[in-house]
Amino acid sequence: MKRVSVDIGGTFTDCFVAWGGRNVQGKALTTHHNLALGFNESLANACRDLGVDVPALLSQVDSVRYATTLGTNALIERKGPRIGALVTTGFKSTIPLSRARGYGEGLSEERQMDIPNAQRPEAIVPIPMIREVRERIDYLGQPFWPLDEDDVRRCIRELVDAGAEALVVAFTNSVVNPAHELRVREIFLEEYPAHLLGAIPMLLSHQVAGRKGEYARSMSTIMDAFLHATMYHGLGTLELNLRAQGYDKPMLVNHNSGGMAQLNSTDALQTVHSGPVSGIAASEHLMNQTGLGNVVATDMGGTSFDIGIVDQGGVKHYDFNPVIDRWLVSIPMVHLVTLGAGGGSICSYDRLFKTVKIGPESAGSDPGPACYDRGGLKPTVTDADLLLGYLDPANYANGHIKLNPRRSRQALEDLADALDLDLTEAAKLIKKTVDANMANGIATELRTRGYEPKDFTVLAYGGNGPLHACGIAAVLGVDRILAPPFSSVFSAVGAGNMNQMHIHESSTWTVLFDPNLKRFFSDYAAFNASVEELERRGREDLLRQGFDAADIRYRLEIDMRYGNQRVQTAVVTDLNRLDSQRDVLRLMEQFHRSYGDRFGEGSQSPEAGVRINTLRVCSYVEQATAAFSGIQDDGRAGRTATPVGTRLCHFPGHDGAVETRLYDASALAEGTRIEGPALVTTPATTYLIEPGWRYYAAAQGAVWFTRGGH
Repeated sequence: MKRVSVDIGGTFTDCFVAWGGRNVQGKALTTHHNLALGFNESLANACRDLGVDVPALLSQVDSVRYATTLGTNALIERKGPRIGALVTTGFKSTIPLSRARGYGEGLSEERQMDIPNAQRPEAIVPIPMIREVRERIDYLGQPFWPLDEDDVRRCIRELVDAGAEALVVAFTNSVVNPAHELRVREIFLEEYPAHLLGAIPMLLSHQVAGRKGEYARSMSTIMDAFLHATMYHGLGTLELNLRAQGYDKPMLVNHNSGGMAQLNSTDALQTVHSGPVSGIAASEHLMNQTGLGNVVATDMGGTSFDIGIVDQGGVKHYDFNPVIDRWLVSIPMVHLVTLGAGGGSICSYDRLFKTVKIGPESAGSDPGPACYDRGGLKPTVTDADLLLGYLDPANYANGHIKLNPRRSRQALEDLADALDLDLTEAAKLIKKTVDANMANGIATELRTRGYEPKDFTVLAYGGNGPLHACGIAAVLGVDRILAPPFSSVFSAVGAGNMNQMHIHESSTWTVLFDPNLKRFFSDYAAFNASVEELERRGREDLLRQGFDAADIRYRLEIDMRYGNQRVQTAVVTDLNRLDSQRDVLRLMEQFHRSYGDRFGEGSQSPEAGVRINTLRVCSYVEQATAAFSGIQDDGRAGRTATPVGTRLCHFPGHDGAVETRLYDASALAEGTRIEGPALVTTPATTYLIEPGWRYYAAAQGAVWFTRGGH
């Protein structure tokens, strides 16, 4: 297997190259003004280790796969086109009202509770750019009010005259019957052919999101239109960069659904958060291939700390109505929680609690932490780590970034004064606080879903994961934590392991059991036809990308609920068709078990009836993946590494400086055991073994941190 996979993060661009049995990694600062520059540098670093030049490598690999935060950055900076929206008459306020909860979505719980100071985000589509069209489809899909085509022409003309650079059509109940939305696009092309308006896009809501829910579906389409130009030009630049260096195959883009597709089969909205989702995908492969059991994936990079759950039972944790930035959308996205706790997270004084506050603001890669000596003036977690002695100023990021401790001290002075602490104690408080924030985030995420941390293996990856692993584990109350193979670029590893996949879904009103009539569902033909239609759409997507129909697989997921409960449970079933009452009962039993596992046995309510709200089909083609093996600690006596020196380091809970042994990358050799306190500095990351902890290097560069009897 010869493959390049890339994770373009907010601070670093990570590259992982699988080259005929050899695996190498590269890292470079992200160049936000032109992503291709950071990619070229990162790939060149990897090629240097392989002894291959970049054009020769790109001419031989089977694929290049990208996961990127380009869409996330565009939303943060509000860089996008002026959008006009067409909605059903009477629904003009759906978008600005945002279910009356828009002031709080995307904010921390603390800020959501501050209602007197609540402010809605700046609208992507202001009210003057929304037009009502005379039309209406009822909930059964029957035309209730025929489409007024003259009204459509008038509305489109007004929006174009107002400067609309993209158009969105979001009609009520269009997911049940899209005829009116489709006709609007025909009218638009009749009135404004491509040679008149050029490449102005018109997006139809039923094609972006297949579920009911007017606001979430409308916002999904609006955000897709808002990101369209940025993603098109940004990823297009990356593709042109590949072509210029000899790569002639389609470029692949990772999706936040856990799959990937060619660039020409990717919606902009599908790429948001695709980097962290790639790390969760890598965690799932690691779990399946090594028997780790339940895994909680934690990615501490330069900008954020991302948490995801991987259940060994195969339960997929999705957000079906995730909040992206400040808006609720309606796309299936692998569930993750993001905290402002990366290495570049800015540390400030919390006047209310008179302590230090970490993030959510980040220094990113430009200017970066103060110690990067690139103009950053505010203290960050990385600055604190440097002052505590954990980082080697001359050997950070494989020596490509020279750290300046003097800048860190200058940046930390005002914060230390506000805390009434010396610089070292202030830095220790920063480390203690950020470790606690990350541990509490993990515990909260697990326990709210009915899990206990002790039943999970915690994976610590990302550029800063191994540096803070022991501190996180200590607060979390676990005695084992694993830095996986290629931990500093683990999300890039996952980007190369994803299957090519498309997800299509549709809303439905299917009553499997009606408690009033004591009747079971029997319209099997209608159910099967709906599933077949979703499979057909997925199959066409993959056939268009050059796959054989025989290689395409399908997975059916069904959102079910008891009666009129608002809580829905996603059930993954191998029953792709219903042919008898026995199949209906079997599906209900699967739902019964899943509901009990999630909310407790005995909480089920079949007497209220059982309904299906959404059908979802994942169409995919399985791909070869990087292999993981031999990463368990067998408990046998290992080899002893030779320190290359010592350094004075400071640790929370320990007074004064502690003499800490230093090791180089040779300590990653399989079987190496080290007692803390110690530091292992490699070209890609730093492993911190705190006092009382032990270090064990397993196969492929995986590292276990343990304490106590483990």
